[in-house]
Amino acid sequence: MASSDERQCGECTLCCKVMAIEALAKPAGSWCAHCNPGRGCMIYVERPTECGSFGCLWLINDLLDERWKPSRSKLVLTTSEDGIEIRCDPGAPHAWRREPYASEIRAWAEEGERDDMTVVVIVGQRMILITPEREFDLGIVGPDDRIVRELEGAKVVGATVVKELNAASDSVDD
Repeated sequence: MASSDERQCGECTLCCKVMAIEALAKPAGSWCAHCNPGRGCMIYVERPTECGSFGCLWLINDLLDERWKPSRSKLVLTTSEDGIEIRCDPGAPHAWRREPYASEIRAWAEEGERDDMTVVVIVGQRMILITPEREFDLGIVGPDDRIVRELEGAKVVGATVVKELNAASDSVDD
């Protein structure tokens, strides 16, 4: 990934809504009590370490153009050990289905299938696994749940959610 030293959050505060913040017991999908939407963090100097170290993919990757800025797209892109996560603003839950985003997400799913990487869309706690040919709506996926993919070769033909203790090695980490 190409790093961008030039980009800044500016008026964008969408991560303060879509991300869970463990240190503040803030769930994903609701505004942080310390966020002034469109303006920034009211406790910026004292903000939790997880907030200070966070950088969405638009902020750090020059390959994502201005259309992908979260305040514009309503999507916050992050990575996981298994692939890419597209965190959608619950106020615009279908933003990921609009163009140019839908085509790009599908292209990432095609690349991911070749490279054993996953692409998931997250709206609140609801998760959708995206593959080149279909979507697997997994419903609410909790922190102790894992996604297990059923594969035919590299092609995903099924997906289920299981508790971590029962998860196979082919799971998507949340």
